[in-house]
Amino acid sequence: MKHRFAVALAAALVTVTAGCSLDSKPQAAGEVNVVIGYQSKTINTVTAGALLKAKGFLEKRLDDITKRTNVKYTVQWQDYDTGAPITAQMLAEKIDIGSMGDYPLLINGSKTQANERAKTELVSVTGYNAKGALNMVVVNPNSTAQSLNDLRGQKVSASVGSAGHGTLVRALAKAGIDPKTGVEVLNQQPQIGASALESGQVQALAQFVAWPGLLAFQNKARLLFDGAELNVPTFHGVVVRRDYAGQHPEVLDAFLQAQLDATDFLHEKPLEAAQLVAQGSGLPQEVVYLYNGPGGAVSFDTTIKPSLVDALKSDVPYLKSIGDFADLNIGRFVNADPLRKAFAERNLDYNKAVALTTNPLPVSGQDPVCNVAVTDPALAGELWIDGQAATQPAANPSCLLRALREASAKGQRVIAAYIPDTELGTRWFADRSVWVQSPAAGNAYLPFDTDAGAQRYIAAHPGAAVVDYQAALAGAV
Repeated sequence: MKHRFAVALAAALVTVTAGCSLDSKPQAAGEVNVVIGYQSKTINTVTAGALLKAKGFLEKRLDDITKRTNVKYTVQWQDYDTGAPITAQMLAEKIDIGSMGDYPLLINGSKTQANERAKTELVSVTGYNAKGALNMVVVNPNSTAQSLNDLRGQKVSASVGSAGHGTLVRALAKAGIDPKTGVEVLNQQPQIGASALESGQVQALAQFVAWPGLLAFQNKARLLFDGAELNVPTFHGVVVRRDYAGQHPEVLDAFLQAQLDATDFLHEKPLEAAQLVAQGSGLPQEVVYLYNGPGGAVSFDTTIKPSLVDALKSDVPYLKSIGDFADLNIGRFVNADPLRKAFAERNLDYNKAVALTTNPLPVSGQDPVCNVAVTDPALAGELWIDGQAATQPAANPSCLLRALREASAKGQRVIAAYIPDTELGTRWFADRSVWVQSPAAGNAYLPFDTDAGAQRYIAAHPGAAVVDYQAALAGAV
């Protein structure tokens, strides 16, 4: 595995140095280039990527500087599937600011620190999940696998060095499976892995958002393992080359202000934000909204929380498991000062914001079917009906099932329905969930995003049993 990763990274570097190469625009006198590396399909980075680009927030902030100083700024956006090529470009000093997941961030910091011009620092977070639900393992819909134990001796596709691969390594170890010998990991880009899963060349795919949700939505995969089972925070963040930030501190400040603009927009208009990201990324809007909508797996919060820094420190051994990486001093790599400054410029309290640990965008409002206020994020679902200007909240799983039944009776087309997993709280598609009828819950129907989760509940609640989705729809009261 170490050899495969080293070859992959070397290939990325050769691509950069041989062509120099994604053709950064030459910088003219009196002009400053700003090269942004982002991942349009990694939708928990949208406030530093796809949404930020679509709304033009950074360009607007830089234009304001131009009006004051006459210095012109040219923004170049470079889109990638994973964080590895962004790191390669930053090593070549061809990208100034980039966003990627926690494990790639470690690799980025480790690989760039030997070169003062390429050396990076973590300056903000885009989105996080306190339990780790941003990364998942999926299998073919027809697979007989019910848990990670069923993958022993099988082939698993993952982008080695990615957040999805890091979660796979942790999850296998927790299940008592040696990550190096218990399964065969094929180092593949997400789209290649998705094709390999569909064709049967691999038996499972371990990836980051939005790939698990996308494949489940397309009926090409079934969720086998939810990263939330690890109960370890996972996040994506923003890195900047220190040399560039030192030369152009106003650019970093403008970027962080623009990221705050994008975060505010997403919180205020989540449906519109999801549609914009869908247009820019080519992903279905239903999948983007699964993760980025109210109560989604992603908490969009720019602050660098101590819990996330601690999680990053706990990820360091992962570096040693996949290659020969220089030790990284996390305390020096993380720099919240520029973000604190951006907060202060808005008269916002950074310390207060960093202490918040709940999703700032919960499902809320009045449930029109059960006629009650939606108050419990752990139960609240959401219904997206074609032709309606806004989504419809549901106070709990039973209310959501009733709403779906009512919409069907009216002949309304349901675009998507979302509900949190009963055990882990991860928001998932209602029609892709595993439903359990539970006498302990008054014979109510409870949703789980994996078979393993449903079986854990059944084992602890005698009389509970898995039921067909249509049966749950028909029986909900």
